[in-house]
Amino acid sequence: MEKNNNALFGKANYLWMAIGGVVILLGILLMAGGKSTDPNIFADQEVYSMRRITLAPIMIVLGLLIEVYAIMKKP
Repeated sequence: MEKNNNALFGKANYLWMAIGGVVILLGILLMAGGKSTDPNIFADQEVYSMRRITLAPIMIVLGLLIEVYAIMKKP
């Protein structure tokens, strides 16, 4: 008897989707924060840090690219 598998995605696809989701979540967490204890002081080195301006957006785009790969990969 032949097994008819009509699943849209395979196990590897879901694994790559989970990895992409974790990378996106990590990017969002890296971008979060920057709250000052004193509202009268603007801490530009905190807000415009390399982590928030460069690293976090790269992580989010990388996660989105992983998601595209996971969707396009044949099961």
